[in-house]
Amino acid sequence: MLHNGEKGVYHINAVDEVTQFEVVCTVEKISEHYLMPILEYILDAFPFKILGFHSDNGSEYVNYTVSRLLNKLLIEFTKSRARKSNDNGLAESKNGSIIRKFFGYANIPQKFAVKINIFNKAYLNYYLNYHRPCLFPSSVINQKGKEIKKYKYDQVFTPYEKFKSIPDAEKFLKHGLTFDDLDAKANLMSDSQAATEMNDALKKLFTEIISDNKQHKSIRAAV
Repeated sequence: MLHNGEKGVYHINAVDEVTQFEVVCTVEKISEHYLMPILEYILDAFPFKILGFHSDNGSEYVNYTVSRLLNKLLIEFTKSRARKSNDNGLAESKNGSIIRKFFGYANIPQKFAVKINIFNKAYLNYYLNYHRPCLFPSSVINQKGKEIKKYKYDQVFTPYEKFKSIPDAEKFLKHGLTFDDLDAKANLMSDSQAATEMNDALKKLFTEIISDNKQHKSIRAAV
């Protein structure tokens, strides 16, 4: 679907496979020009050291510029195989449960990319990582001796809580960060307060987007 003859914004969704810590960003176009600043922000936004970077096999990620950045940070790079969505299953599942849930399926005009990204940084990413609970699987052996995954209620954590639960988690923190700093950030508000603030901001954002769309339609009809 095109909006006034143009493609809409693109959402970049980065998810840590151990903690489910997640960073969502939005860009106008999928190109190196737009993605490199976003990629640098994503790598900086995670509170722990990044050891590996896995992406789909699009040329916007698989190029010399991205490779130089990751090599500089000593981050291993891998990519998904073509037409193998399971290679990036966690991020794909989050695209459904997070991206589509909050932003829907309709194309959003590219000019709103900056405002959406402000919302992501100020509200969505904070809520997802410090206040939204996630299920984490436990491996158990069934009666047939086969290993299966179980999702137990005592294994429900926010991504930040999961990170803190890792043995010797302090040694994975980025230089200059402490758990006291991150605890203060997490405790700025309750889960319900964080959700309310995020939903209010999202409603305000979409009110502006919808209003702009209606205005474009009325102008086009008048012409």
